[in-house]
Amino acid sequence: MNLLSGENLSKNYADRWLFRELSFGLNLGQRVALVGINGTGKTTLLKILAGLEQPDTGSVSVRKGIRVAFLGQQPVFDENLTVEETIFASQNDTLAAIRDYEHVVNDANHKSDDLQRVMEQMDALNAWDYEAQVKQILGRLGILGELLERKVSMLSGGQRKRVALARVLIEEPEVLILDEPTNHLDLDTIEWLESRLASPSLTLLMVTHDRYFLDKVANEIVEMDQGKVHRYQGNYSYFVEKKAEREQIEVAEVEKARNLLRKELDWMRRQPQARGTKQKARIDAFYETQEKAKTKISGPQMELSVKTTRQGGKIIEVEHLHKQFGDHVVLDDFSYVFKKKDRIGLIGPNGAGKSTLLNMLTGKLQPDSGTVDAGQTTVFGYYTQTELEFDESQRVIDIVKEVAEVVEMANGEVVTASQFLQHFQFPPAQQYTMVSKLSGGEKRRLQLLRVLIKNPNFLILDEPTNDLDIITLNILEDFLLNFAGCILIVSHDRYFMDALVEHVFVLEPGGQIRQFPGNYTDYREWQKENNSEEYAREKAKTAKAAAGVAPSAAIAPAPAAPSAAPKRKATFAEKKEYETLEKEIEQLETRKLQLIEKLNAGTGSHQELADWAAELKRTDAALDSKGERWLELADFM
Repeated sequence: MNLLSGENLSKNYADRWLFRELSFGLNLGQRVALVGINGTGKTTLLKILAGLEQPDTGSVSVRKGIRVAFLGQQPVFDENLTVEETIFASQNDTLAAIRDYEHVVNDANHKSDDLQRVMEQMDALNAWDYEAQVKQILGRLGILGELLERKVSMLSGGQRKRVALARVLIEEPEVLILDEPTNHLDLDTIEWLESRLASPSLTLLMVTHDRYFLDKVANEIVEMDQGKVHRYQGNYSYFVEKKAEREQIEVAEVEKARNLLRKELDWMRRQPQARGTKQKARIDAFYETQEKAKTKISGPQMELSVKTTRQGGKIIEVEHLHKQFGDHVVLDDFSYVFKKKDRIGLIGPNGAGKSTLLNMLTGKLQPDSGTVDAGQTTVFGYYTQTELEFDESQRVIDIVKEVAEVVEMANGEVVTASQFLQHFQFPPAQQYTMVSKLSGGEKRRLQLLRVLIKNPNFLILDEPTNDLDIITLNILEDFLLNFAGCILIVSHDRYFMDALVEHVFVLEPGGQIRQFPGNYTDYREWQKENNSEEYAREKAKTAKAAAGVAPSAAIAPAPAAPSAAPKRKATFAEKKEYETLEKEIEQLETRKLQLIEKLNAGTGSHQELADWAAELKRTDAALDSKGERWLELADFM
């Protein structure tokens, strides 16, 4: 059943067509994710479908009786209302009853008559289950207590996004339209939202670049590319596979069209003026071929590995760092010596102090006690969440040339600012447009690029993935994998963290920092295992208490015969390493057999034989090394 549709939609922005004659429909139970590079018009399309913006041509229709709720990247509120008034502003009797009930209950001086009245109202509307859901939503989004009474005008950007998200979830509309719903949410909240939105009964249209979120929530991906839409029935993993297949087919078709065009162009030049029916058909086919041949195909991306400033032995040494604001302790007695090629992820709930720690490391904020000692050769590249500052008259390329005209690569080659911009999805024509005409995501991409070309050797990235498209995220990941210096990342993008991070700092209550070897998913798996063990112990205690057996009165077991010390169990990280080694050893053994076959065949040139022999030697050495480590770990399995 179709709930929402747009027919022949077109939109022109800044003398450029975002899309033309585009049609889009949303059926009951569809959870559609809209993807595409920044600037293709995804947010504009969402606003048009939500009725917040008018298309230049075309129309949008919504099925009668269907309510549509929209969550924008920058929510707009009545600044004079409180958070509570904003959340419960919907014209919904049940919500109004819940609002009145919560207001009376939270009023320490409420009258008994008022309480009786609101409870009867809740009973009449059967609103108690709904009220429990509302409380759960507000609790998971951290909208409780004093915050409910605060004016919207006093909220931070992250708080405003949470309030807007709470409002659309509480309204329970038939269609949800969400633009970057995971921005400004901590990782625990994202995982909760993920499970809530994955409901089969939900109809959803969203723009998000969180790839794990896409995988869990979406059952259809719609890609916007050069003003057209391509649909993929499945989640993100399926989309990646089928998109690659589609692009291969398109490249083959374009190459075929270009080869045919050369022949047909010669025929067009030689044809006589008199045109028969067959000639007309061939001429029409020529123009179709010409249009196909003009299709842009993305060439191979150059691999970027920027030359970093030489890094000495001393990078950053942190000793007994302490910071608090009033009675709130943000950091308590934190010490760490950063090492070369550190890849660290910093995680914790919003407000835990992640940005505070980053600012202390870079000298923007002083600790209450303790020291941060950076080496003389340490050069920071700090990407913050603050918006890009620019002059209205500046062009895109001017912003980059302010930092560097040319960029030296790790291999000694030099690329121009323009070439660097092209790699980050700014084609030459766009490089000479005004920065003010860029979309929000394009500005963030430009801001990130400015940090990367300064040749830092210690990169600090505070939420670098916000508003970036998936293509840019893949480029950024490749860039950072080749980066020779240290990286410290704060990000709610779990896919991004897993791809890059090898060590995790977890900010815990009271200002403590837990250090964990591994990436984000490793940590979450460990956390689940740890919590389940604690849960089992608590359950055993409860069972004993229920049976009336006090721990102290328990019958002591008979003394057992002395036994050997218990065997140490493998850690989660060691289990993962053991599994990885098995795969690597199998690959190396396969390669070894291939090399032996090549050498025995004797068909290669003298240089090839020498290369194969050298590779066989390296393969044998790797097999010995990995085999020894595999045997060590096997004792603990």
